[in-house]
Parts: sequence; C-alpha cells; structure tokens
Amino acid sequence: QMLKMRRPNRHKNVMCYDFTLSFYGQTCSVRLPEFANLSLKDCQPNSIATGWELLCNDEMNNAIRDCLETRIHYNLCDWAYLMFLNQLAQKYCNNPNGATLLTAFLYCQSGYQMRLAVDGAKLVLLYGSKHQIFDKGYFNIDGIPFYPLTEPSKSISICRAAFEGETPMSLIIDKEQLLGVDMSAERTVTADRNKSMSATSYVPQKLIEFYNTYPTSALDGNPMTRWAMYANTPLAQKTKDKLYPSLREYISKNDKLLAAEMLLNWVQTGFVYEYDDKVWGHDRAFFAEETLYYPYCDCEDRSILFSRLIRDLLGLDVALIYYPGHLATAVCFDSDVSGDIMLINNRKFVVCDPTYIGAPVGAQMPGLEYEKAQAIVLNK
Repeated sequence: QMLKMRRPNRHKNVMCYDFTLSFYGQTCSVRLPEFANLSLKDCQPNSIATGWELLCNDEMNNAIRDCLETRIHYNLCDWAYLMFLNQLAQKYCNNPNGATLLTAFLYCQSGYQMRLAVDGAKLVLLYGSKHQIFDKGYFNIDGIPFYPLTEPSKSISICRAAFEGETPMSLIIDKEQLLGVDMSAERTVTADRNKSMSATSYVPQKLIEFYNTYPTSALDGNPMTRWAMYANTPLAQKTKDKLYPSLREYISKNDKLLAAEMLLNWVQTGFVYEYDDKVWGHDRAFFAEETLYYPYCDCEDRSILFSRLIRDLLGLDVALIYYPGHLATAVCFDSDVSGDIMLINNRKFVVCDPTYIGAPVGAQMPGLEYEKAQAIVLNK
C-alpha cells in the first residue's frame, strides 16, 4: 500500500522552476517545484511512500497541467507522452530512482495505469497496455499486461496498488505527432510504367527518430492489427503538402480505377525491395513516412504506404490482406472492377499488390496460400 493516494498538502515558500527541455526538436517548459528533484536514499517501502507523499501536494498541480498541455499541443500519443515524462524526470532529478518516482507520479496523475516495482536497489515503472507489445516481457497483474519501462531482472517486487479511473496505454496513433521542424533531404520517386509520373517528398526528421523508438504491438492477439497500427497512422501534413500535389496532378484526369493503377505502379516500381532481415537484422514494419525516407522496403511497407495513398487521394476503403509470408492490399472501388477479389462483410475488395511488380489492379501474386488469406479493413 505504499502508493495509497493521500490528501494534497501545501508547502509554504516553495521554490519553483520553469524547467525547459527539448523533446524531439520541440522546446517544452514545465513548472516544477524544488522538492520534485527527489533523492531516494533507498528503495525501501517507507522511502518510496515518503517520496510519493512529498509529491502529493498542490504545488505539483502546475507541473501536471503543463505536462498535459504539452501532450495536447503536440498531439502526443500515449507512448510519446510517457517518453516525454520520462525524459523530463530524468533531466530534472539528480537521482535515477527519484526520476522514476517522478515519472510514475506524473504519468499516474495524468490518468494512466502504472505500477511501481523494486528490483534490488532499482525502482522500476511498469505501464499497463491495451495492446500486446512484441518482443518484450511483461507482468500479468489482474489480467492486464504491465511492461517495464526499463528492463528488470527476472525477479522483482511489485506494488499492486491501483488508482481510481486509471487507463492503460494505447499504442494507436490517431493524430500526427508534431515533433520538430527540420525536414529530411528530398527524395524523388519515379514510376516505371509512367516515367513522367515522378513525385518528390520529404519527411520530418524528428518524426523518423521517434518512430525508431515505437514498439510493435497487436490488439487481442490478432496479428493483423499490428500492420493496421502503422497503416492507420496519418501521414505528416508537411509530407502530404510536398508529395500529394504532384501525385494528384498525374491522376486527376483519370477515373478511380486508372488512378489506382497509376499509384500502384508508382509504389511497385519506384521503391527498392529488400528483406528486413538483411537490412535491419529482424522483421520491422514501416510507417508511411519511413517508406518514403529509407532506401529499402518490403511488402509490408509498400502495402502500408499504398493504402495511405488510396485513402487520402481517392477516398476509397482499403483492406490489408495477409497471406502466410506476404502482405498485400485490396481496394473497395465505387464501380464494378474485375479481377481477384475478397468479400469482406459482403463488400467487394479488389486485390492490389504493391509488391507484385507490374501487376495491374485485380491480380494476386501467384504461389500464395489464397485459402489462408486474412483481411482487416483500415480506417479512413
């Protein structure tokens, strides 16, 4: 019960600081009282409880408010917000365990679900998650997976105290993360079939850095939701402003079928294919910006990017289609289109494979296990 919620106290004559830090290129300021620079002498329950009680006072309200306003101002998703709080606490506190306790307090008071644990002489923050995170161990607490922010040893002591109204983290990114202002170098991609169809893009450099930290996850054990996480994330506005006018110019005089054909060939032939194991040493799916940024991509990445283009530029519904060992897309056209189809909830989706080089709309890649195909319809 060391984290039992306590009535706020008032500290007289408390010195507060406008503490400033740079978070992925954005300058953020948080009002923090002097006593928030915690220095835990050990990780005994009484020491942790004393530190927690010290933070439970009115002087911390401004800090919590500033953190929440930062989250709103920069559209920070749950993962970005936790990273922001952790960076803030690590830079403000002189003591690693004190920084962990400050992170936990700010995260908890922002409404998120967390637990504290002791690993020898080290304090560890565990965050509850709605999604199963790949390649990361977790602790099952009352049916909820809790993931350690820093890797602990195999045996730790966990405080199971819960807080009213706490909410587990979601790994969904439903808004553009407004990180930094610097853009990457421009990149021009040209289609093979329509060589005049050439479009130039760039992406926010800090967004690419942030995506490097983003954990791969799935919902309810459904691996299809893993790719949907990436595909449903909106493209950065500056990237759209750079890329989309050229693409719109090429496709604007055509019906949606021919426009989809042109976009499909642009993705099929304009990007260089390579296996993740060779490039990264492990499987890694890309957000759309990453495919536009990195020199190589695979079937997952192409499908995610193509699905984003079709939804943004043509306004059509798209599904990701998973065959064992391969990912493609299917498009729900608003007119009758022939070819290989998938019926999803009695709606006709026409297969479009961004990795089947030169294949038209309606053509499935040969040799796949069609009978085992699974589909998930993406958000607009």
